[in-house]
Amino acid sequence: MAEKVKKTTKPGVRDIGLDVEQPKITCKDKHCPFHGTLPVRGTVLSGTVVSAKMQSTVVIQREYMRYIPKFERYEKRTSKYMAHAPPCLQTKLGDKARIMECRPLSKRVSYVVIENKQ
Repeated sequence: MAEKVKKTTKPGVRDIGLDVEQPKITCKDKHCPFHGTLPVRGTVLSGTVVSAKMQSTVVIQREYMRYIPKFERYEKRTSKYMAHAPPCLQTKLGDKARIMECRPLSKRVSYVVIENKQ
């Protein structure tokens, strides 16, 4: 029987159930999945931050390929997602970020940033 390896987490940082890097900075944001009480679930998407002008919200643009059966080819498509950006991750314009689905935080925000790669 194989033993389960437990991941090491920093004190005061919640384990969100994914293999992502823990933030180095702590924050007091209640909508932070690591330091607050926001549960994450569902899909994990990755993309580029194209706007960071809103207060604690960023716009992530994701490119993907869609197959067109009639022409037997692929077309490139993009979609934009608004996501809550906790202050401990320090997300800025041009960063590659991973977002995960959560409960609706506002009219258009139903995702939260879980990892940031500069």
